[in-house]
Amino acid sequence: MATQNAAYNAYKQNSVTTASPGELTLMLYNGCLKFLTKAKSAINDRNIEQRNYNIQRSQAIISELMSTLNMDIEISKQMMKLYEYIQHRLVEANIQNDVSIIEEVEGLVTEFRDTWKEVIRINRQQQFGNGNNGHV
Repeated sequence: MATQNAAYNAYKQNSVTTASPGELTLMLYNGCLKFLTKAKSAINDRNIEQRNYNIQRSQAIISELMSTLNMDIEISKQMMKLYEYIQHRLVEANIQNDVSIIEEVEGLVTEFRDTWKEVIRINRQQQFGNGNNGHV
């Protein structure tokens, strides 16, 4: 079992170190969603410590996403406001122990993640073509 964990951890580390910036952003969104799901479970289990831990992990990811924004681009200014809103809602979810707020945040992060996935797909298509080498 320890060998499997070591191999998995090595794979995860390699995935992160070889990922493009776009793929790293996608990983951040997915990580945030994972922690939000765990936070909801913790609320349902009345586990205050785990709720707090997982919400804080989600907040750390949102902070990281905020730090990567290029504020010279107009869309980044709009994203910053949305990330700030998410941060505010996560604080409220933690204080109020409220699953519905986490679900609201999950909806926003899922939209961002899905949009980002589509951007990556379109960029790959433009960079590498559609992969059919002219065949139908």
